[in-house]
Amino acid sequence: MKKSSILLLVVAIFFLQCTSSPQNETIQTNSYLDFSEREDQYEGGIKMIPITTPKGEFKVWTKRVGNNPKMKVLLLHGGPGMTHELYSCFDGYFPAEGIEYIYYDQLGSYYSDQPEDQELWTIDRFVDEVEQVRVALGLDKDNFYLFGQSWGGMLAMEYALKHQDKLKGLIISNMMSSLDDYEKYAKEVLGPQMPEEVFQEIMKIEEEGDFGNPRYEELLMEHHYQYHVLRKPLAEWPEAILRTLKHVNPNVYVFMQGYSEFGITSGATLKGWDRKDDLKKIEVPTLVIGAGHDTMDPKHMEWMSTEVKNGQYLFCPDGSHLSQYDDQKVFFDGLIKFIKEVDQNLTN
Repeated sequence: MKKSSILLLVVAIFFLQCTSSPQNETIQTNSYLDFSEREDQYEGGIKMIPITTPKGEFKVWTKRVGNNPKMKVLLLHGGPGMTHELYSCFDGYFPAEGIEYIYYDQLGSYYSDQPEDQELWTIDRFVDEVEQVRVALGLDKDNFYLFGQSWGGMLAMEYALKHQDKLKGLIISNMMSSLDDYEKYAKEVLGPQMPEEVFQEIMKIEEEGDFGNPRYEELLMEHHYQYHVLRKPLAEWPEAILRTLKHVNPNVYVFMQGYSEFGITSGATLKGWDRKDDLKKIEVPTLVIGAGHDTMDPKHMEWMSTEVKNGQYLFCPDGSHLSQYDDQKVFFDGLIKFIKEVDQNLTN
C-alpha cells in the first residue's frame, strides 16, 4: 500500500472517531444528567414543596431525574397512601430515552409530611395539591405529562377534568373510570376464578367486617395478589414493591378506600366514585393502559380510550395491576412511544 493511501486511511479513521455517535450520545447524556445551575442541584434533584391546605401548610417530597425542556412526566403513585417507590423501574427506561420524570410522594405518604387530620383526604384537596406541585416545578402545557396508576390514575383523571389546559399529555394506567364497575368486575369475574371455597371464605370475612383476621390476608396473598397485582411468586416481588408496602400509610388508605380488595368498603370516601360520563370532556392527548390479568377490567379501560377526545389504548397481555413489572417491555415501549409521538405532533 502506498504511503499516501495509508495516510488517507489514518486521517479517515481519526475523522470517524471524532464524529462517532457514541461521543455525541455521551454529550447528550451528560446534558440530560447535568444538575448545574438548578435550584435542586444541592440535593441531587430532590425538592420539598410547600403545600397550602385548609389545615395549614405542609411539605411534599419530589425528586427530578434528568433534563428535558419538552418532556417532563410527573408520576402519581397509587394507594392512596403508597409511595413513589412503585415506579423505581422507570429508572431502567426513561433516562435512555431522554425523558425527564419527577417522583412525587403525595401528602400523607412516607417521604412527605403525614398530618393526621382526616379532612385532608379528599379528591378535591389532592387535585389542588397536584396543581400546587405543578406550579412549583414549573410544568406547563408545552412539557407537562401527567402519569397516574390505580388511585394515581383516578387522581390524574380528576386533575385533567379541572386543569387540562395545563397538560401536554395524560396517561391513565390500570384504573377504571367507575369504582362501582370495578367492584362488579372484581366480584363477578376475578373472584370466581379462585377455587369456589376460597372465594366464599373471603366474601364471608368481608361480610362480617373481620378484616383483621390473619386468614384474610393469607388467602389474598396465595390466591389474588400474585395473580392480579403482580404476577410473580411473592418471594420474587421486586424490593421496591416490598418497600412500598412497608411504607404505606394505612390511615390514608383505609379512610379513602377501606380494607376490601373486591371493592370500596362502605363508609370510605371514594365509595361511589364515577367519571364515565365525564371522559368525553378530556381533550388532551391521552393514553389508557390496561392489562390482561389486572384487578381492573381491561375492556373497560379500552372503552375509556374511545371516550376521551384524543385517546389511545395500550394493552399489556401478560401484565397485572403493576404491569410496569410483569409486562415491562410492552408497558415501556408503548408508554415511551406515546410520549414521543405527542411531543412530535405538537412540535410539528
